Amino acid sequence: MTRIPIDPDTIRALAAVLVETGLTEIEIADKDSRIRVVRGGVVATAMVPMAAAPPPVVAAPVVQDLAAHPGAVASPMVGVAYLSPEPGSPPFVSVGQAVAAGQPLLLIEAMKTFNQIKAPKAGTVASILVQSGAPVEYGEVLIILE
Repeated sequence: MTRIPIDPDTIRALAAVLVETGLTEIEIADKDSRIRVVRGGVVATAMVPMAAAPPPVVAAPVVQDLAAHPGAVASPMVGVAYLSPEPGSPPFVSVGQAVAAGQPLLLIEAMKTFNQIKAPKAGTVASILVQSGAPVEYGEVLIILE
């Protein structure tokens, strides 16, 4: 493997992005190269010969306050969200699916207890805003019902 010199300006620019955004880690990868910078006292870089510049990162569009949506289903606790009752099984709901009031939408594991999050009203699942296995915060919008 051929190593190329590390560009300190690139590392500084990536570190500045970490500080500006509050992220703790950033990685840019291309088929022939990879740069990873971690904040918190450890800066790691791994570089492979670079063939081309990585594609630009497109920021997600700014979304209005989803909690104000009348069909927002927010997390009642801090924990880890699971979209299916057990690994390998189909999810409780999917986008476009009609749900009845009280129907389980997902699980949140908190303190080794699995809590069912049920539909507060009947409707159609417009969007699922959390991934299975992802940590969630109190009040975070998980699902939008129309």
